[in-house]
Amino acid sequence: MINEMLSTNPFHGSGVPAFMDAAVMQNFVILMVALVVLGVLLDMKHKKNAKYFFENSAKAKMAAKRSVSSGEKLGIAARVIANEVVTAGEFQNAARRISHLFMMYGFIAFLATTGIMLFSYPAGGVEATPTILPTIWTLSALSLAVGGYWFWFAIRVDANSEGVKLFDLRRADLFILSLLGMSTFALLWSGTQANGAAGWATLFYTLFMLSTFVLAASTYWSKLGHMFFKPAAAFQKHVTRADGGREGLPTDYDLNDPATHAKFPDIPEYMGKNPVNMGPGIKREAPNHY
Repeated sequence: MINEMLSTNPFHGSGVPAFMDAAVMQNFVILMVALVVLGVLLDMKHKKNAKYFFENSAKAKMAAKRSVSSGEKLGIAARVIANEVVTAGEFQNAARRISHLFMMYGFIAFLATTGIMLFSYPAGGVEATPTILPTIWTLSALSLAVGGYWFWFAIRVDANSEGVKLFDLRRADLFILSLLGMSTFALLWSGTQANGAAGWATLFYTLFMLSTFVLAASTYWSKLGHMFFKPAAAFQKHVTRADGGREGLPTDYDLNDPATHAKFPDIPEYMGKNPVNMGPGIKREAPNHY
C-alpha cells in the first residue's frame, strides 16, 4: 500500500468521484487561489499593515544617520532570507521553530506537487505522472501533518502555562485546524485508495476537499497575509540598525565601557564600575505559572 501511495497520482485514482474530472479540479484550485488572494487583500485593508509598513519605512529613512550601500542591503537581504525565511531563526522556542519548518516546507511542496499533477498531468492515467511527484506529495502531506499536530498539541494547546485547553476553540484556529484536516484527509484518501477501499477513499476525498475550501476561505482570519510582510519587516529592521536610525530606539551600550560611564554617571554610582551580568531574566525558565 505504501509503495502505491508513493508512486500513484491520487487525482487519477478510484477515490475521485466521476464528476470531479480534471477541468473541475483545476477550476477548484483556481477558486482556492482566488479566495486566498481575496482574503489577504481584505486582511491588509482591515489591519492597514501595508500602509503602516510604508509609513514606517519613510519614517526610518528620515531617522537614518548614514546611507546604506546597495552591497550592504544585498548582504542584509541574504541574511534575512537565510535566517528569517529559510531556517525560521526568529523563533527562540526550538519546538515552535521545528514545527514551523515542518509545516512551511510541507505546505509549499504539497501545493506545488498538487498543482503540477493537476495541471501538467490532468489525464492519461497514473502511468503518465512521474513517480517523484506523488512521492513528494505524500511526504509533504506527512510533513505538514507532523508539524501541525506538533504545534497544536505541544504549543497551541498549553493548559499548563497558558490555560489553553484542547477544546478551547476560537475563530483564529480555523487556519491550523483546516490545515490539519487537509493534510490528514489527503493521507487517508491516498492510503484507502491505494488499499482498494473505494468507498472510504471517496469519503476522505470529500473531507479533503472540504478542508481545503475552509483553509482558503478562512484566509481573512489567518496569518497568510503576515507571511508576506514578515521578511520585508525583518529586512527593514536590519537596515535601520545599519543606518543608525534603530527605529527610534536607544543605542546598545556596554555597561562596563568607561565611555558609557562618562555619558551616564549614574551607572557606576548605582551599579559599580563593572556591573555584573544580570542573567537571562524572564527567559531563565519556561512559562509554568498558570
